[in-house]
Amino acid sequence: MKTRILVAACTALAVSFGAQANETKPEDLIKARQAAYAFIAWNMGRVRANTEPQAVYNKDDVIKAANAIQAVANAGLGQLYAKGTEKGTGFRETRVKPEVFMPEHGAKLGEIAGNFNKEANALAAVAAKGDKDAVRAQLGKLGETCKACHDSFRTK
Repeated sequence: MKTRILVAACTALAVSFGAQANETKPEDLIKARQAAYAFIAWNMGRVRANTEPQAVYNKDDVIKAANAIQAVANAGLGQLYAKGTEKGTGFRETRVKPEVFMPEHGAKLGEIAGNFNKEANALAAVAAKGDKDAVRAQLGKLGETCKACHDSFRTK
């Protein structure tokens, strides 16, 4: 039940902000961005919990979580980095480094974002097959893309 509510809330945010990114207040875009990444992290935690060595693997739960990650990864997160969102408060103060908004970092950011999408899509595909060890390995690859962005573009 809580999962459905969280998915509905994120879907509502995506729909309301996706079409109006240029008209939305920066703090609302920051909130949407923070919510999207929190939702991704929560779902990565669900996958991780299922792939621990001692865990009983629940293929259906892993598929749901992997599909949720894939959906958010492919939802156009870049729109949530509009001008004016380089500083400010959403649910909390943004931790995005100003470099995200500098054109000279665009290629690196694009590469990281592309890798994130690729690995999120791969996680959903691997989860569908039901191999616990393969899912765990793919989750590690996805996590590396998160780390690459955090190391380069997020304050500590």
